[in-house]
Amino acid sequence: MYRPAGRCVAIVDATVDHLHGNALREYFTAHGIPLVTMVCRALEADKTLDTVCRMTAFLGSDGCDVARGEPVLVVGGGVLTDTAGLACALLNRRTPYVMVGTSIVSAVDAGPSPRTCVNGTLMKNALGAYHPPVLTLVDRALFSTLAPEHLRHGVAEIVKMAAVDDEALFTLLQRHGRALLDTRFATTGDDPDLAAVADEVLFRSLHAYMRHEGTNMFETRQGRPHAYGHTWSAKFEPVAGLLHGHAVAVEMALTATLATLVGWLDEDGRDALVAVCRDLGLAVHHPVIEDLALMKVAQDTMRRKRGGSALWAVVPRGGLGKCDYLDDVEDALLAEAVDRHRARCDRFPDGGSGLGMYLRDARRT
Repeated sequence: MYRPAGRCVAIVDATVDHLHGNALREYFTAHGIPLVTMVCRALEADKTLDTVCRMTAFLGSDGCDVARGEPVLVVGGGVLTDTAGLACALLNRRTPYVMVGTSIVSAVDAGPSPRTCVNGTLMKNALGAYHPPVLTLVDRALFSTLAPEHLRHGVAEIVKMAAVDDEALFTLLQRHGRALLDTRFATTGDDPDLAAVADEVLFRSLHAYMRHEGTNMFETRQGRPHAYGHTWSAKFEPVAGLLHGHAVAVEMALTATLATLVGWLDEDGRDALVAVCRDLGLAVHHPVIEDLALMKVAQDTMRRKRGGSALWAVVPRGGLGKCDYLDDVEDALLAEAVDRHRARCDRFPDGGSGLGMYLRDARRT
């Protein structure tokens, strides 16, 4: 892809550059293609318009000046995916980019997504544009250097697709989820059977995601299974300072309880979902959801975002691997769901907390 341009202009996550930068440079040197790189810190605190402006200044600077049809290479995790993707959307009004996802989130969710974005004031992903990459590459070998907390919170996006779209994927997570985490998706050790499972889990998650996202690039239809866990969490995640995957898992667990109250899911299904999340070390409860005023604001905000006529809250229905959408969640029903969910999680020794569930750069206690 880069030979025709005679060079490659890349934006690379600073941590990824530290771990894999030499290999990246050696690759392009071996192919005789000059590499021009911006190394960029990509913490959640950097998910701002200021970061995007720095990226566009680099891409449009003298000596770089990326052409309208020249694909930028983006190498990094979910934050870099969102910010660099937005920079490319703005540059020349639509500059293509190639995404190499180095985390679970960027590999199976943010990387292939058409949504590029930054955070607004206490609202996740409030500002952005639709601008999908022209190519997304997923190589689980890159997961070998991921910190355990980043592996864990990324897997929540796989649980999400399994719970509402792919029962077989959910079964794979029940059987092998812990082993995949322990081996960084079979990149440590030498187990060909587990490696095959890792490949299948990644493929099935991507397939389930793109089956819906790829036919609804501009969110013209609000029936989106991959929005599971993303209705209330967009508001309470930044308030609590949670890693994204833990916030998503808390909402998934809460809405599984909600599904039992409206008769859409039996308790066995709810318990299976909670058990998988806990087995993976994901949070299933956080006191932030007990702030019903905040939850109501989150709900009202999301209803407006999704067109105003309905909430479109994704909820499992008829068993795991299937879902439906709640048009509305009345205050009394939400309060009952939160109360029952809290009472159930109080039975756990840790109250439903997750391992390493807070952002390192914005931790709340």
